Amino acid sequence: MGSQTLQILRQGVWAALSGGWYYDPHQATFVNALHLYLWLFLLGLPFTLYMALPSSMIIVAVYCPVIAAVFIVLKMVNYRLHRALDAGEVVDRNANEFKDQRAKTEQGNCSTRRKDSNGPSDPGGGIEMSEFIREATPPVGCSSRNSYAGLDPSNQIGSGSSRLGTATTIKGDTDTAKTSDDISLSLGQSSSLCKEGSEEQGKFSSTLYETGGCDMSLVNFEPAARRASNICDTDSHVSSSTSVRFYPHDVLSLPQIRLNRLLTIDTDLLEQQDIDLSPDLAATYGPTEDAAQKVKHYYRFWILPQLWIGINFDRLTLLSLFDRNREILENVLAVILAILVAFLGSILLIQGFFRDIWVFQFCLVIASCQYSLLKSVQPDSSSPRHGHNRIIAYSRPVYFCLCCGLIWLLDYGSRNLTTTKFKLYGITFTNPLVLLSARDLVIVFTLCFPIVFFVGLLPQVNTFVMYLCEQLDIHIFGGNATTSLLAALYSFICSIVAVALLYGLCYGALKDSWDGQHIPVLFSVFCGLLVAVSYHLSRQSSDPSVLFSLMQSKIFPKTEEKNPEDPLSEVKDPLPEKLRNSISERLQSDLVVCIVIGVLYFAIHVSTVFTVLQPALKYVLYALVGFVGFVTHYVLPQVRKQLPWHCFSHPLLKTVEYNQYEVQNAATVMWFEKLHVWLLFLEKNIIYPLIVLNELSSSAETIASPKKLDTELGALMITIAGLKLLRSSFSSPTYQYVTVVFTVLFFNIDYEAFSETMLLDLFFMSILFSKLWELLYKLQFVYTYIAPWQITWGSAFHAFAQPFAVPHSAMLFVQAAVSAFFSTPLNPFLGSAIFITSYVRPVKFWERDYNTKRVDHSNTRLASQLDRNPGSDDNNLNSIFYEHLTRSLQHSLCGDLLLGRWGNYSTGDCFILASDYLNALVHLIEIGNGLVTFQLRGLEFRGTYCQQREVEAITEGVEEDEGFCCCEPGHLPHVLSFNAAFGQRWLAWEVIVTKYILEGYSITDNSAASMLQVFDLRKVLTTYYVKGIIYYVTTSSKLEEWLANETMQEGLRLYADRNYVDVDPTFNPNIDEDYDHRLAGISRESFCVIYLNWIEYCSSRRAKPLDVDKDSSLVTLCYGLCVLGRRALGTASHHMSSNLESFLYGLHALFKGDFRISSIRDEWIFADMELLRKVVVPGIRMSIKLHQDHFTSSDEYDDPTVLYEAIVSHEKNLVIAHEGDPAWRSAVLANSPSLLALRHVMDDGTNEYKVIMLNRRYLSFRVIKVNKECVRGLWAGQQQELVFLRNRNPERGSIQNAKQALRNMINSSCDQPIGYPIFVSPLTTSYSDSHEQLKGILGGPISLGNIRNFIVSTWHRLRKGCGAGCNSGGNIEDSDTGGGTSCISNNATIANDPHSTVSQGSVGNAGRGSGAGLHPPVTAHPPTLGTSHSTQSVQSGLVRQSPARASVASQSSYCYSSRHSSLRMSTTGFVPCRRSSTSQISLRNLPSSIQSRLSMVNQTEPSGQSGMACLHHGLPSSSSSSQSIPACKHHTLVGFLGTDGGQSSAADAPPGSTLSPASNAHAKKGEVIYRVQIVDPSQILDGINLSKRKELQWPDEGIRLKAGRNSWKDWTPQEGMEGHVIHRWVPCSRDPGTRSHIDKTVLLVQIDDKYVTVVETGVLELGAEV
Repeated sequence: MGSQTLQILRQGVWAALSGGWYYDPHQATFVNALHLYLWLFLLGLPFTLYMALPSSMIIVAVYCPVIAAVFIVLKMVNYRLHRALDAGEVVDRNANEFKDQRAKTEQGNCSTRRKDSNGPSDPGGGIEMSEFIREATPPVGCSSRNSYAGLDPSNQIGSGSSRLGTATTIKGDTDTAKTSDDISLSLGQSSSLCKEGSEEQGKFSSTLYETGGCDMSLVNFEPAARRASNICDTDSHVSSSTSVRFYPHDVLSLPQIRLNRLLTIDTDLLEQQDIDLSPDLAATYGPTEDAAQKVKHYYRFWILPQLWIGINFDRLTLLSLFDRNREILENVLAVILAILVAFLGSILLIQGFFRDIWVFQFCLVIASCQYSLLKSVQPDSSSPRHGHNRIIAYSRPVYFCLCCGLIWLLDYGSRNLTTTKFKLYGITFTNPLVLLSARDLVIVFTLCFPIVFFVGLLPQVNTFVMYLCEQLDIHIFGGNATTSLLAALYSFICSIVAVALLYGLCYGALKDSWDGQHIPVLFSVFCGLLVAVSYHLSRQSSDPSVLFSLMQSKIFPKTEEKNPEDPLSEVKDPLPEKLRNSISERLQSDLVVCIVIGVLYFAIHVSTVFTVLQPALKYVLYALVGFVGFVTHYVLPQVRKQLPWHCFSHPLLKTVEYNQYEVQNAATVMWFEKLHVWLLFLEKNIIYPLIVLNELSSSAETIASPKKLDTELGALMITIAGLKLLRSSFSSPTYQYVTVVFTVLFFNIDYEAFSETMLLDLFFMSILFSKLWELLYKLQFVYTYIAPWQITWGSAFHAFAQPFAVPHSAMLFVQAAVSAFFSTPLNPFLGSAIFITSYVRPVKFWERDYNTKRVDHSNTRLASQLDRNPGSDDNNLNSIFYEHLTRSLQHSLCGDLLLGRWGNYSTGDCFILASDYLNALVHLIEIGNGLVTFQLRGLEFRGTYCQQREVEAITEGVEEDEGFCCCEPGHLPHVLSFNAAFGQRWLAWEVIVTKYILEGYSITDNSAASMLQVFDLRKVLTTYYVKGIIYYVTTSSKLEEWLANETMQEGLRLYADRNYVDVDPTFNPNIDEDYDHRLAGISRESFCVIYLNWIEYCSSRRAKPLDVDKDSSLVTLCYGLCVLGRRALGTASHHMSSNLESFLYGLHALFKGDFRISSIRDEWIFADMELLRKVVVPGIRMSIKLHQDHFTSSDEYDDPTVLYEAIVSHEKNLVIAHEGDPAWRSAVLANSPSLLALRHVMDDGTNEYKVIMLNRRYLSFRVIKVNKECVRGLWAGQQQELVFLRNRNPERGSIQNAKQALRNMINSSCDQPIGYPIFVSPLTTSYSDSHEQLKGILGGPISLGNIRNFIVSTWHRLRKGCGAGCNSGGNIEDSDTGGGTSCISNNATIANDPHSTVSQGSVGNAGRGSGAGLHPPVTAHPPTLGTSHSTQSVQSGLVRQSPARASVASQSSYCYSSRHSSLRMSTTGFVPCRRSSTSQISLRNLPSSIQSRLSMVNQTEPSGQSGMACLHHGLPSSSSSSQSIPACKHHTLVGFLGTDGGQSSAADAPPGSTLSPASNAHAKKGEVIYRVQIVDPSQILDGINLSKRKELQWPDEGIRLKAGRNSWKDWTPQEGMEGHVIHRWVPCSRDPGTRSHIDKTVLLVQIDDKYVTVVETGVLELGAEV
């Protein structure tokens, strides 16, 4: 602890004050002396020149060139030395040859030399680096551990000195044993090894390459630096997504480490400074007594092309002297900054800004800024990461230059002010006193640089630029938060360009003449364009990368070349394409909408409505915005919260899912959600633009007047203010109503004299209110965190700091105000009650783009996959759930926010999603108009004790609390108790929703050990394994090719013998069902006895069945594969299948694809490796699923048909893969319905196997909103504590649980290694256009393509709907129905033929489009059936059989004629009849869909055999409102309603009519095909086709397999989709084929090429198919 404190004081406190210089006892005297004298030189030079020379430009002329010369020399030498070390031109010299560099080495006493590449006889004896690397560097895929183990088993280079003729010697002088520059490494042995390698290349290469044991074609490798060092490296230059691992057994000797660092050119590793290896290793490797001679090595440093010197530096010494600038541009920038610091500093000195002691202080600041360019503070107090930070070195000089420039400008401005005065709110900003005060403030701030940088009040340069652009864009131009430095610059530039374009119009309009009742038309044009531009900018994301990608794909489309042999070629992330499509849709929509709203608001403004209706209009608008905003953003969110106003115990407005235990479907859209959406739409798209345009009209002339800002500046302020107000109201209108109402009341009632026109008042008050909201959140966080009754002391320091923080409360409030002004976090110091201000940060908070990279087979070496199974810990495997959750949120988050399901939200808000095992923090970063950019941070499933306590706090309910102070009197119904209400108000978080529905995966895990404990269960698994192999080989498209392969048949010749038996000891009678006890093995005969039937059945299911008998080649192939597969299982189990652990180990090895072919009898498989990949591997994976099914129905799979169909179904619906396989991640992200894997968990001492099953379903989450300032403050505190203060205590007090602030959960969500989340998503943008429910309320995006599609579809619907009843000059029966034949005269009659029937029309194929080739069928019936039903019976039957139809009658989209005809059915057939009150049913009580069918009954087509003709009889109705149904049509109604009466079998159809199999059911029922629209997706039975109970009898087996989610894949039936009914199941039907299994009618609907089974109450009938 003491050494760590001293290290912090030296490298942290002192180095921060001095700019980087401190005394390091671990370095040599030379290093410390050079640092000291260099720092004194930089400090004394300007001070001496100022004291010795007069205050003139002579000081500048002397000081700047000297600094330039010093920095150029130092930077150039440092850069050249690093290049020399990179080149690695090593010169070895013996001790007795040290004085003579050109002398020849004697043959017996010196190490083996290589000729240098510069000359064939170079006496220097240097080694050419490229040649050394070519011969001695291991292959890329192999680690350095394996490589050098291959060179020397003892891992010591010096062990072979006697054979090589030299030795490695470490110079180990006792006085300087700890200095890294005195530790030398001889490469003599390495050179000899290279030479021997060239002579004995076969021996050297084979040892080296075999040790690596990796397949270079299948592995993505780690960076070269990591492979070369294998030491625990904390260098943060490496990309955050790089997987860095340290193996304790990989400790290398010092020569090996140096050799590795010599061999690598990787700049990240060369820049490493965190680990100082010299002190310990120098003591370990002392002088070697066995060395024959001492050999030193030097690096060749070229001075001139033919002149070089040897230097005794090594990399560590050079890095300890000066920081490395890896690029020439960095060196040039450092020199320029040093000269600029000298120039500006000397200018301020000679101008007399500093006097007395402040001159020395200013020189100290100059020296610290210049010294940081040579040796910077590492780590700095504002450094966001561990290790060396290159950017932080430029912070001090850049800020110094900015402050000096600002001092000079303010001083110049105070002395050269113009007569024009700029005054706002009574403050004259052009007053010289104001400028002088600002100048003095900047001077004091500059002199305090050492303290400022020690405390960490200024960030690194790139963070500051991003913060500055973001703050200006948000508060000045109304922009959104940004996601990166590039995004901040892009958004800022776009805002400036928009202001520049609008400024010209505004300036021209203000130059025009104005009067009380006339506003120039040009100003109306400006207002219309202002609204359109603001709308467009508010809808664009700040990140231009997706937009650039879209442009590139459109301008330069790339054709992706897929390698069929690459297993990762099919793995494609769908998210980038989805984002590009969303951007494209939004741009097309903006093209139309911006034009429309621009013209609309131009028309409104030019109509003088803003001048004629004043002042009543503005008060109406203010009242309207106050009312709508109050209801939308306060009342509705409060009554929907879990605890409204922290008083009620449940929401006052509940969703449908609130009381459901387990949610089965997506969330139902409630009426108050629709109300919220429409109010929000009205508020931000109509009310706020009208208010801004009203203020523009009334304030523009005043602002541009000479009394205010004049025309030039006034036009700029009008443009900026209008753009800011409109963009902010479009993007985030949550708190805008408060700002508007307060501003109106404040400047119209309280302080009217201070008003600077309402437009500018709203502009400045919007900035002020954003800071006041931030201050409020900070104070709430502070009060909550330090409340005495709930303080949780995590350490002794917390208890010590708590009472000392009380006297400094006033300072705390000052800090909170300053922090709110600059938008900086207010963080608790070490987690205590003492708060300090951190440096400024953007909304994104974290400077680097850290996101988790899942470890799988795509980014690990093959050797590690086979040996160590990387990524097998639970955290890595479970991170996929958070990744899928991120994709689900990307799809629905923006729409759910707009629906009000997360309550009120604003930029930077943080929410926690809590479920059974998922706990994720969602950080909202950018909030635009219809878009949200967020980041998700997933916590551990099995968290620490502190995390579990906080999870309990956010999931437990407080409704049962009955406490009132110290007693428990209870509480009123539906109201919280006093204690519960009081406690909820003292939390930094609140529960928003307890039932937030989101699509995700539920995980179930079963212990594989318990499933395979008994031998019988293992035998079942083996049997399914064999059957799976047989299935996959018989269903393969390459089966004929395999059977014809001569090489394969030659290898299988042994298996073709009928008497062959395989007696491998791997086979076990306990687990092999076909084991032959007589022959002690698996014989061909015993195999055929068990599996021949299965082979025959599988072969029969092929399109071209093969001949199967005991002697066939197919049986031979199956036999050979099954023996091979079981032998591979036994080999992987170490031939110990009887042992459960060994069996599970082998099973898991085969499951992940690790097949070891150990027998010579199985080498025939190498003729085609597809047999392993496409047959054996799927067989072992499918066997696990079948084994699981065996527990539910053990005897069901004895039937080959059932087993075959089960495998087919599993193949379609289930993804079975290893969790390390990239296909697993791809399947999860593709929303596969079910997944299965065998997981081997090796974590925390556990070693167990689990069968993991994932099922996609709707999960229920609790949404907890956390105070965003609480999150930012705790994050900032953790970063400072771990990076700058170097607190590595895993049980530090700042991460102990604090339920009132969720301290542990928030701190553990920090970026690694500060926190420990198992998943951190990239910044992801969600668009409202992808939310189907929101589109159902507001409609989809308005684009030219959508408009065209809408017009075309509307026209088709009109033609289809009105074609039956809107024909001119004819009756309903005369209309064209699209498929029927033309009808004859109304007076025609039908001859009385008791045997004549009317045939049913053709239904058409199921796959054809709606209405294509369809004919309206007519019910076949006996002619005497018409008089058997009375009016009452038919009417009651209508209501009884189709309750849903009457409810939707008025919604039918079809038009009907008011003229109807009447027919009367007599015993002799159809005859004309008159209307009769006793035989009619009023159509007013019937659904319009029934009327549609009735209108089509009389449209018949001639039957092929009967020769009947269509008859139409029409009599005009006396009243269009009393439409009636004649008694002669009663039989038709019965047929429509699905009753059993009037049925005729398909056999009754005439011989000339043809019916498809799918339409047999229609022929039996005689129904008209009609279209329906899905109105309730919850009524869809998406799994009924896979039910094992077989509730329904399907018309066709092929349709059954396609009528469920197993066949739909990524497609899901949504509300509003339309299709036609092809089959119906009716309750209590006599025909089993049409009998429903429930008390409701079930419909089989075809939507395009998909089949959907849905309850009739969930659809809306659209009428008959035409």
